[in-house]
Amino acid sequence: MNLLIKDIYNKLMSTIEGSKTILIGIDGCGGAGKSTLAQSFKKVNPEKVTVIHMDDFYKTSLQRESVKESDIGGNWDITRVKKQVLIPLSQNQNTEYQRYDWNEDNLAEWNKVPCGELVVIEGCYSLIKELETYYDFKIWIETPKDLRLSRGIERDGEEKRHLWEDLWMPAEELYIKSQNPTDKADLVIDGIGENSNIQDLEVRAIDIKRLK
Repeated sequence: MNLLIKDIYNKLMSTIEGSKTILIGIDGCGGAGKSTLAQSFKKVNPEKVTVIHMDDFYKTSLQRESVKESDIGGNWDITRVKKQVLIPLSQNQNTEYQRYDWNEDNLAEWNKVPCGELVVIEGCYSLIKELETYYDFKIWIETPKDLRLSRGIERDGEEKRHLWEDLWMPAEELYIKSQNPTDKADLVIDGIGENSNIQDLEVRAIDIKRLK
């Protein structure tokens, strides 16, 4: 079943009471199409949609020194996601968060986020158990591993292949095995793009648990 992004957006916005903030979590493994889907929501209404990337909450190298391989999403500062973004927005308060700079390996500028609109948090581990209860709607993008890897190498360069194959993808597989985020999602969509194109503001639904 194909769905238009604008129809999903309109259905979610129709549930707003007063100035309530609608929080959407978009999860999936690296290269699944999460950022593209998030930007598709913003294209529908650029003035009323804010996109926040989980990669902005990556820990510094110093913080990552204490992370164990068994720590689900351990390289991401989940506490900071809650404190700076999800808690204030769920309480309908304006907020701001500090972006992690991947090139400088430190925290950079602060970004303001208005409440009372639609806010999309996209990225790996956005539906981790510590965060899942804050969302009004949860989306998982299902995409084959080989396609995700090819997209990742195309985006990041061949020199990052070892990070994809030896670090990021095994960690994501552990996340899926231990927490099964697909089952938490209200909507599971196909990230292949053969029968629908996210960039054209259309998705193919694999499983719809809730979309009123």
